[in-house]
Amino acid sequence: MVKLDKIYTRGGDEGETSLGDGARVPKSSLRVAALGEVDEANAAIGIARLHVAVAEDDLLARVQNDLFDLGADLCVPIKEGDAALRMAQAQVEWLEARIDQLNAELPPLTSFVLPGGTPGAAHLHFARAVVRRAERAVVHLLEAPDERVNRLVLVYLNRLSDLLFVLARVAGGAADERAWQPARHRDG
Repeated sequence: MVKLDKIYTRGGDEGETSLGDGARVPKSSLRVAALGEVDEANAAIGIARLHVAVAEDDLLARVQNDLFDLGADLCVPIKEGDAALRMAQAQVEWLEARIDQLNAELPPLTSFVLPGGTPGAAHLHFARAVVRRAERAVVHLLEAPDERVNRLVLVYLNRLSDLLFVLARVAGGAADERAWQPARHRDG
């Protein structure tokens, strides 16, 4: 378990931080950037939780915990034989099951949906966009030749954005959602 007796350490005052394995890296590194994006996604989900029903709140509480697992995975580069906490396929499958369950109760999509609707739906759409940004940061990290990352981190974030989209439809009342109308205002 983590024990935080002191909140500030002064260790990052020169622009470096420690990874989970103790390695010191610049705060501008791709790994630290990805961690920051995941942290922001978790915070956005926390805000969304203030505006959703109890069932969705419980689901999102689990997601927030899983995002801490994901951060723990990201903050320790993969090494042979390491015993670090890693994302598991079961966590991805849990998301997929929730997506399928919730989506089965919604009317089929016939167009892209404009973000908004209820406050809960709007916050969930925003959280979805922040998760997509975190996903892109992890892709950059995966593309770096000297970085090793658990690919399930990327898969989990991809599924999470899908879950947040479906939850936004649930929270916004899919029957009342506004569809994108291509080129509707192009001619004035």
